Amino acid sequence: MGAYVLQRLISTIPVLFLVSVGVFSLIHLTPGDPVTIMLGEERRPEIIEATRHELGLDQPVPVQYVTWLGRVLQGDLGKSIRNKQPVSELIAQRIPATAQLAVVSIVLALVIAIPAGVVSAVKRGTALDAVTTTISLLGVAVPSFFLGILLIFVLALKLRWLPPTGYVNPLVDPFTSLKLTLMPAITLGAGAAAVITRIARSSVLEVLDQEYVRTARAKGLRESIVVRRHALRNALIPIVTVTGLSAGHLLGGAVIVEQVFALPGLGRLAVDNIFNRDFPVVQGVVLLLAVVFLAVNFVVDLLYAALDPRIKYG
Repeated sequence: MGAYVLQRLISTIPVLFLVSVGVFSLIHLTPGDPVTIMLGEERRPEIIEATRHELGLDQPVPVQYVTWLGRVLQGDLGKSIRNKQPVSELIAQRIPATAQLAVVSIVLALVIAIPAGVVSAVKRGTALDAVTTTISLLGVAVPSFFLGILLIFVLALKLRWLPPTGYVNPLVDPFTSLKLTLMPAITLGAGAAAVITRIARSSVLEVLDQEYVRTARAKGLRESIVVRRHALRNALIPIVTVTGLSAGHLLGGAVIVEQVFALPGLGRLAVDNIFNRDFPVVQGVVLLLAVVFLAVNFVVDLLYAALDPRIKYG
């Protein structure tokens, strides 16, 4: 197991290198002079040259990349062009809101999707199966921004069950924080829940047709025990895989949801600074999200051995 972990860590180095190249290239892929674009209406030559020197854009591109990468490896993501605040501090201020949103979203998705997928598989061909399949299709088809606006209109404006927008740190007021996070989490987790439901259904259906499941039934075990101990456990590998991918995609979906619900998270930070043309901040956010996505998939790989004893890492 230790050798496999080391091998996987080493294999992520080329991926991280390509990610760093892509993130670094953001500032150079902009048409025209990136410094002029970032400064907007500021046209004084001394300010433009000072900013170009501060960002290192007056050096050859390979030198710029090596310098930038060296700073990143030391935890220095640069400074914001607009307010001169370190990018790492800006990101640290926004991480709690995005992390809370992502965790609550994936928990809601799993709590809904796994039981729904299992029940749909066990009751295949029934009206319950048809309803579950239809709802999961709707969950995939409905855009998150539309669902978010619809939830605000119904749950906040009409029924007044939940507050429409805002954010409170859970350490300050856990109950209010949960109320404010619930609608964004439903909006963000709906698509993931729909996908996980369909994967859970198909995976459980495949396992239910295996001989060891029929043997367990022939022994006289109750159907609930057969499903829980034999079918679900052996169907978890595809579910864990798609959950890991969904968790990574939730970070991307948070960009839209945070805008709709006015959450002060990483997604909103990225969007605001794209409009402000503050490329150091955008680079820092994109790099962090890419690293988190790789980390989530790494953890998913390690979970395979814990779930399936037939998998041996060497």
